[in-house]
Amino acid sequence: MQSHARGHLVYAAGGVLAVHTEQGTSIVPANRVAWTPAGFTHHHRAHGDTDMRIVFLAPSLARLVPDRPAVFLASGLAREVLLALTGPRNDEDAGPGYGPAARSRLLRVLVDELREAPEQPLHLPEPRDDRLRAVARILHETPAENATLAALGRTIGASTRTLSRLFHDELGMTFYEWRTQLRVHHALVLLAEGHDTLRIASACGWANPSSFIAAFTAVIGTTPGRYRTGHRSHAGVSPSPSVAGPSD
Repeated sequence: MQSHARGHLVYAAGGVLAVHTEQGTSIVPANRVAWTPAGFTHHHRAHGDTDMRIVFLAPSLARLVPDRPAVFLASGLAREVLLALTGPRNDEDAGPGYGPAARSRLLRVLVDELREAPEQPLHLPEPRDDRLRAVARILHETPAENATLAALGRTIGASTRTLSRLFHDELGMTFYEWRTQLRVHHALVLLAEGHDTLRIASACGWANPSSFIAAFTAVIGTTPGRYRTGHRSHAGVSPSPSVAGPSD
């Protein structure tokens, strides 16, 4: 676990990243960018052969993006800027790189692109209530668990009405929305590890591959097959994982 004085953006040029904060977990697949504001305790976890790129933002730019963890869809321009800011030209051993003025211009373009980008439903909020945490623990350990909320409530000693209210008030979504989000997170990890659609559908609790594909597409915006193919093509970029430091 760590925290930084400045907020940072994380992009996976290859593989899948998970960013964990006290507010929950963000999954960062290809073409998504995760934002963690300054001061948030967090840690990163890589799944698959991951090429992680990190860009820190100065306060003057950080104030233009949300003051909470978020995931954005990365436009083609945003992606190229991220790669430029963390690519070989930023390696001290590779010769002259971007000067401060050029880096400032690139960072402003990046932030402008993110401000126009839609936020992605890839942040899974972490419950604080002990009853919700008990439910979450069961589902994290066994994503394929298909028990109803009433059945889970009986297991932990809470009524369906109470749990439904807590999901709505504390997490801002229904139990079924939260569980679907959890399953899609798990599916992205399994895709990064190379598992096929049939195996993933079963491991994540969908009745069949068609149901999995429909749910995955609704959240990610593309089918698992297209996602896997596109992710492999993105992984072909120059594998020079690095960190772009802060700049005003």
